[in-house]
Amino acid sequence: MIKKFRNERIEAEMEWKREWKILLIFVLVFIGFYYLPIGSIRFDNALFEALYLTKWYAREHVILCLLPAFFIAGAISVFVSQQSVMKYLGAKANKVLAYGVASVSGGILAVCSCTVLPLFAGIYRMGAGLGPATTFLYSGPAINVMAIILTANVLGIELGAARAIGAILFSIIIGILMQIIFRNEELGKSNGEIAMPDVKGGKPLWKTATYFGLMVAILVFSNWSYSGENTGIFVKIYEIKWYLTAISAVGLFLVIYFWIEINRRKLLLTGLLVLITGIIFYGNPIIPFIVGVLGLSYSASTSKDTEAENWWDETWDFAKQILPLLFYGVIVAGFMLGRPGNEGIIPSEWIISSVGDNSIFSNLFASIVGAFMYFATLTEIPILQGLIGNGMAKGPALALLLAGPALSLPSMLVIKTVIGWKKTGVYVILVVIMSTITGLIYGSIF
Repeated sequence: MIKKFRNERIEAEMEWKREWKILLIFVLVFIGFYYLPIGSIRFDNALFEALYLTKWYAREHVILCLLPAFFIAGAISVFVSQQSVMKYLGAKANKVLAYGVASVSGGILAVCSCTVLPLFAGIYRMGAGLGPATTFLYSGPAINVMAIILTANVLGIELGAARAIGAILFSIIIGILMQIIFRNEELGKSNGEIAMPDVKGGKPLWKTATYFGLMVAILVFSNWSYSGENTGIFVKIYEIKWYLTAISAVGLFLVIYFWIEINRRKLLLTGLLVLITGIIFYGNPIIPFIVGVLGLSYSASTSKDTEAENWWDETWDFAKQILPLLFYGVIVAGFMLGRPGNEGIIPSEWIISSVGDNSIFSNLFASIVGAFMYFATLTEIPILQGLIGNGMAKGPALALLLAGPALSLPSMLVIKTVIGWKKTGVYVILVVIMSTITGLIYGSIF
């Protein structure tokens, strides 16, 4: 009787606390709207920046970056065996091989901090160790050959070389540190791999490699950015990027048609529609690109009980999980920091005045701002050029270059859903601390 009374009292107290929490939320929301500084130039401009950045992100990154990345991540879940991922990236894999494969694989993609997320989620869920997975996560946006070369051309050979060396070492060191810090959890994952059977069958390795190679080629070539130079191989590739994308798309179409279980009639119709729209809208390749994505989605999703349907299901799961968090993060980042060259609620003078020397604070501040601000691929370079022109010291400049492209507020929100807040927090702290230390060393030398 006493125990029953005690339980009822505890439940009543919990219910009372829940109701007061709801009331407190109502009061805080009311006060927030009551004192909303509508009409203030800075607040109104910050709202505009939040919406403008979200609009820009939707136009520039969702169709060409995220959608192909979702399809690649979905394909990893369906067409890459868990045993293969564990063999090369798992907790028991050879460490030199695992971190080498992770850093090279991420660096080849040359994507931004948000585009790499579906791929990171895909390999981690398939059994990749935390260390190699975070190495891949950092190396994707940070080890970007185009960005490193452009950094050297625009900001100086010293800064370009420091960025290249720092990014490569960072990706491996951060991965190793993550593995060490969470070694007990990784040990449990390693022990769980022992009983897994070696599954035979499936597609030959060369077919799988061709399939993924063509999807990665579409992702890379369609997002190939102008480097600012008038000559060189990167400019030549930029000039023919859509032809390379089209060739890769044709190759992918043939691979899917002959090697993947899918409704071939619908796939043929998709190919025909892409060809027609490509001819009609020759000067606007984004339209046939969208038609191809929609057609492939329809063909795969309606191919019942096939590999294609499983591929679509996994792709859609990644999209549902990641897209809302990314857009939420972009809105907040735009409101707080604005777009490149434009202010959010935080005045740019505060940022510039805080990074004018090579102090610990300046480097730490640059690392933190870089970690939370969103940088599209290559945009960090003109931003740094402007900041350096306004008095930013070289140490904080390198700190921002190492922390900025690899992290952003939107990416943090998504990483949390994959590995949890604790691991995400440690990963962010490691990036910030290492960027700060590297900036201090570089600033003291140069």
